[in-house]
Amino acid sequence: MPRHAHKRGLYTKGISFKGNVDGCNPAYSFHYIGNSDHLYVFEAPIDLLSYITLHPQDWQAHSYVALCGVGSQPMMKMLELNPHLKEVVLCLDNDEAGHKATERLKNQLTKSGYKCCLLMSQGKDWNDDLINSQQVQSGFEIKMA
Repeated sequence: MPRHAHKRGLYTKGISFKGNVDGCNPAYSFHYIGNSDHLYVFEAPIDLLSYITLHPQDWQAHSYVALCGVGSQPMMKMLELNPHLKEVVLCLDNDEAGHKATERLKNQLTKSGYKCCLLMSQGKDWNDDLINSQQVQSGFEIKMA
């Protein structure tokens, strides 16, 4: 049963838009459930997938969720539905909004009794890290417009 959809794109004038589709439940965001007690939390599905691409060893053992923003609903729903999850790894963007959200979510998790640790990308986000790693491996430099 579909519960959540997130849209992202550009208008004809190049202005971007993103947000949840009307009528969906943001608590049921893009995710994967593993058997370990670790939940990795990302701002966007592309960052979640980029992280797994960068760190493929035993990725299936852990659980992952994309917030599709910086709200806590998807993370808290995952914790509610999966009591085996005890430690949350916050992997939000390495920018001002990501830092503020990381601090807020860390406080919320600590008050709820979860262990919490932080994992920060080298670039702005995990997708930037993946692109940079591919550039180094290929010997080519990709210029972002």
